[in-house]
Formats: sequence, C-alpha cells, structure tokens
Amino acid sequence: MLTSLLITLLLSTSGPCDSIPALNQSIISFVNDHLNKKVGRGECWDLAAVPLNNLRAKWDGNLSFGTKVDYKSECVYPGDIIQFERVIVEYKYDGGFSRDEMPHHTAIIYEVKSTGDFIIAHQNYNNKRKVILTPLTMANIKKGKAVIYRPVN
Repeated sequence: MLTSLLITLLLSTSGPCDSIPALNQSIISFVNDHLNKKVGRGECWDLAAVPLNNLRAKWDGNLSFGTKVDYKSECVYPGDIIQFERVIVEYKYDGGFSRDEMPHHTAIIYEVKSTGDFIIAHQNYNNKRKVILTPLTMANIKKGKAVIYRPVN
C-alpha cells in the first residue's frame, strides 16, 4: 500500500513538460559540446543549422526550424529554437537598465526556468562569435516578434 501511494505521488508531481524530446536532447548535447566555442562561421544561425543538419531534422533550411510552439499555452523544452525579428528586450535591475536589440537573431532555448523565462544559448551576440548563455524573459520583449520552434525528425 505504501509503495502504491509513493508511486501515485511521484506520478502526480511530474508534469506534462517533464519529458524532453530526444531530438531536443541531442541539440542540447551539441550546445554543451560547443559552449565558449565558435560553431560554423560564428553566425547566430549556424548554432541551430549545424545540429539540425547533423541530426537530419526536417526544416526549411532557412528560418522555419520545425513546428511553431506557443510558449504561453504549450510546453517549451530545452533544445527548442527561437527566432527573433526586430526584437527589443528591456531589463530593469537594482536601479539599472539594459536594452538588447536583436534585429534578426537565432538562439536555442537551453533551460526553461518557468513559463516565458529561459536561458538561451546563442552566438554572434554582443560581438561574441562563441556560444554563450544569457537569460531571456519573454515579458521583457517590448517590440518585435520572437517565434519558438520545436525541431522535428
């Protein structure tokens, strides 16, 4: 009886977003292998294109990286890809302020902290052509469009 109660508790605490798709896991493994290194030519797009091509994922070879995901109503996983178009992100912190502009930028969601709150992996950002990790809070996007894609086989 205690065992079945424990199993029930364990099952009830795991949510629908707990199981990261295998393709996404492979993309995160690729990112981990390339942190602080340049991927391809060092363009932001290369960080998504190289693993998608290596894994023979289905995508248009341009900027549609799989199936669109609505982060407000669907699960977002590490390994999902985010495309920014004319985005301005503003952050206020401890009396300070920062503003990032991403006119045309591609990144990989590295960690999901909560709905709309991520750590992203990207390169060719702030003049750095190596893979770095930075925070992103979708609510802080003041202008532009950010589309999240789920890679597919």
